[in-house]
Amino acid sequence: MTYSDFLKFLIAGLVKNPEAIEITETEDTLGVLLTLKIAKDDMGNVIGKEWKTVNALRTILRVVGSKDNKRLNLKIEE
Repeated sequence: MTYSDFLKFLIAGLVKNPEAIEITETEDTLGVLLTLKIAKDDMGNVIGKEWKTVNALRTILRVVGSKDNKRLNLKIEE
């Protein structure tokens, strides 16, 4: 399972339109950047109150990446 697949699995449970999820994975010397695009009406569910949901997702990704000695970053695009 790739990092993109894992993130898609996590996000699909939070959104109303899972078919609108688009994730691009870019790797460079700093680590792996996962760019997430979702439907506008699902943005609030993914970000959460006071950014708590998205911060929890970033923490989970850091733990998963540390297993492979990689730094995972999450960026959400509108």
